[in-house]
Amino acid sequence: MSERNLLLEELTWPEVEGLLAAGFTSVVVAAGAIEQHGPHLPLLVDAVRGDRLAVEVARRLRGALVAPTIRVGCSEHHMGFAGTLSLRNSTFGAVCADYATSLARHGFRTVCFVPSHGGNFAPLAEILPHLRDAAGSGCKVLAYTDLQGFVALWEGAVAELAPELAHRVGGHADIAESSEMLCIRPDLVREELAVPGHVAGFDEELAERLFRDGLRAVTANGVLGDARGMSREIGDLCIARAADGIAAALREAGA
Repeated sequence: MSERNLLLEELTWPEVEGLLAAGFTSVVVAAGAIEQHGPHLPLLVDAVRGDRLAVEVARRLRGALVAPTIRVGCSEHHMGFAGTLSLRNSTFGAVCADYATSLARHGFRTVCFVPSHGGNFAPLAEILPHLRDAAGSGCKVLAYTDLQGFVALWEGAVAELAPELAHRVGGHADIAESSEMLCIRPDLVREELAVPGHVAGFDEELAERLFRDGLRAVTANGVLGDARGMSREIGDLCIARAADGIAAALREAGA
């Protein structure tokens, strides 16, 4: 199948019904965000990255369609920067539950939630039992919730192509994410405005601090890492390695 006709929202209802009958009973749901991404990237980064990532994961899972991305996520830790939108965890959980319930009622047997925003990983892990209850026994609900593992996929991709730049992966508006945007929406990337942010490894201690105190407490410009050196080649590999890793984890979980 082509990329276009994997997209649930671009199909007619008879086409969806036919695909379900043909065995396309899995669906991937990206959970993105509308939030600041430093001085060089737009607010929509995690939403459009979610669009692309969900398609790539669905291709690897086979027999999977792609639901519309949940475009706004849990971004309270970014609210110190103008323009960010954020859902309460309860609102996010309700939206995810309604997605799972709707899809299960139509006959999808596996729903895979894939966060493309760091702030959605922990909420998804927390609400996963509720999502499974909402979908019912006939539908399996899975979620990729390993934030540290996801950043490691980016680190591996950058190290593979440009080992001297691997330390610039920081997890937000960095060389990996900025390079992905060069592949997805290059017209919105302002390379000349890219400057270093908080340049250090993304670990549990840093994650706990930024989720507790907000990104302003960690980085004045909203960047974790350094975007300088970004390229389409790096972006292509980051997207591929992220999709490979997520699809493999979902398959291991039963997708």
